[in-house]
Amino acid sequence: MPSWKAAAKGLKKWSCVLRAAGRSGKLYYQVLNFAMIVSSALMIWKGLIVLTGSESPIVVVLSGSMEPAFHRGDLLFLTNFREDPIRAGEIVVFKVEGRDIPIVHRVIKVHEKDNGDIKFLTKGDNNEVDDRGLYKEGQNWLEKKDVVGRARGFLPYVGMVTIIMNDYPKFKYALLAIMGAYVLLKRES
Repeated sequence: MPSWKAAAKGLKKWSCVLRAAGRSGKLYYQVLNFAMIVSSALMIWKGLIVLTGSESPIVVVLSGSMEPAFHRGDLLFLTNFREDPIRAGEIVVFKVEGRDIPIVHRVIKVHEKDNGDIKFLTKGDNNEVDDRGLYKEGQNWLEKKDVVGRARGFLPYVGMVTIIMNDYPKFKYALLAIMGAYVLLKRES
């Protein structure tokens, strides 16, 4: 039996099981609807990654180190086009080896070597000293490979929902359960 026929037969079985389980097929369509929402969100995210050149095109500011430019909970929109040179004064999001969470800080010094290599130093606007203490041991400068993206725009405080969900995991799970139940149990008119 060709593989497409086997897949169709398996789908037919699942379709029958779901129809028997719930209100003559409505559960089937609600599960399918939920799957389409999730896959659409993932496609939009992957599309943003391609368009912006950044592995994380949207990030939330998690601390007050960039005040007054950005506050905790601001949502930043990033781009990361490799051909654009990094300049002093730009706000970059970077990852440091050994740290899971990216850092949002301003470039304060750029050091360009004769061979074209560029290294730079960052600092939070609200911090007293530069970021050398945040870099991995023995590292005094960042390189382009460390950059996740450059801030191009922001929405103030929109990311507070993310911060609340990380600070209170039970709230996150309750919210996800409510949203999932709504999608699965809502009645179409």
